[in-house]
Amino acid sequence: MIRILLAEDDDVMRDYLARALERSGYSVVAVDRGTAALPLIEADAFDLLLTDIVMPEMDGIELARRAGEIAPDMRVMFITGFAAVTLTVGREMPGARVLSKPFHLRELVAEVDRLFQADGASTII
Repeated sequence: MIRILLAEDDDVMRDYLARALERSGYSVVAVDRGTAALPLIEADAFDLLLTDIVMPEMDGIELARRAGEIAPDMRVMFITGFAAVTLTVGREMPGARVLSKPFHLRELVAEVDRLFQADGASTII
């Protein structure tokens, strides 16, 4: 089963996203900040880091950089409501995907599905 680490500081959004991904067959561990995600990445294997960009303590870009040092094969997808931040991510992390808020849950699941189907990985639905 594909394992996703979700870092999102908004409680309602975090629960909403985690439930949608779990219903689609993904295993999700959700945290409320980047500093809470790093120890999990060090201790366990995840296939995808799905992170908000704008968060307290450590933003999603810094989290992704550090995660890349710890687990270089883990994929990264950002979610953000700030268009200007999307451009920054594209320059700093060209291999990462960015999903701009607002988005429908079907869009999120479809993007995650595409991310893993690109190399032949399959998801359980």
